[in-house]
Amino acid sequence: MTPGGGAHPRSGTEALRPGDRRLLEQYLSHLRIERGLAVNTVSAYQRDLLRYLRHLDGRGVDPLAVTPADLGQWLQAVRTGEDGGAPLSASSASRALASVRGFHSFLDAEQASRTGDPSRVLPTPAQSRRLPHPLSISQVEALIAAAARPGTGSLATERALRDHALMELLYGLGARISEVIGMDVDDIDLSERSARLHGKGDKQRVVPIGRYALEALEAYLTRGRPALAARGRGTPAILLGARGTRLTRQAAWQVVRRCAETAELTDLSEPISPHTLRHSFATHLLLGGADVRSVQELLGHASVTTTQLYTEVTVDSLREAHAEAHPRARRGA
Repeated sequence: MTPGGGAHPRSGTEALRPGDRRLLEQYLSHLRIERGLAVNTVSAYQRDLLRYLRHLDGRGVDPLAVTPADLGQWLQAVRTGEDGGAPLSASSASRALASVRGFHSFLDAEQASRTGDPSRVLPTPAQSRRLPHPLSISQVEALIAAAARPGTGSLATERALRDHALMELLYGLGARISEVIGMDVDDIDLSERSARLHGKGDKQRVVPIGRYALEALEAYLTRGRPALAARGRGTPAILLGARGTRLTRQAAWQVVRRCAETAELTDLSEPISPHTLRHSFATHLLLGGADVRSVQELLGHASVTTTQLYTEVTVDSLREAHAEAHPRARRGA
């Protein structure tokens, strides 16, 4: 292996043994020059690998002779903080492991390692499932009502009609933000009250449009979209920005944030995002009696296991309602 040229970050590498430092610098050069990774990405790899190489040094392990058992001990050490650093969560440990996997894959490809790639047999740390935090029905209603209020500036009324349609579609269809902004006019069948969504992996599904979403969509298509479309050069997209082009993901996020501020829903346990409305859609359906398989189809989940995550949310909601309302379960009784 020959190190790539050019400047590179050296912060913290001086504490490494010369041989370990040389291996790290060669790998970072490979990431920067041959793979063309961004400076921040290379810096993240460096931070992870510095901690890893210091751990190996402390145990007297040669990076070119690492075994799967050595990797397992390192992973345990960073999870608990036994290596002297801050304990890593499962997600952070997975990120660090990805850095280490890349490092050992590089050493193996360069035929420098005496033990091949020991990371191949090491499983990724299991990450705990994070339950979504759905909004209540009244909070959703407040959020959507905020979207319908015109702001200031040019085309304020037209933009309010668009924002109202956006919020109704996110909640009414349970769609991902990419699916909603990716919809074209031809994806809507007003007579059938249905929409065709283009999901992950270019998979399509047809979902029903409820009355409220349908009314907001028709109002926008009739009184809002024509004025926005006149500013562009013609596009099949349903939701348009101020320049008459397809509404961007960033602009849609800004709409949701603005609506949350207008509805005074900014002091929740986590910020409201477009995906919050998707979570709320699924949770409210299950609370209303919909079966998991139907919700799976509506959400476009490949596996019902993903959808079953929401059943845990509904059980928690029902338990809370029971504790608050049932005479034999009231808190403090």
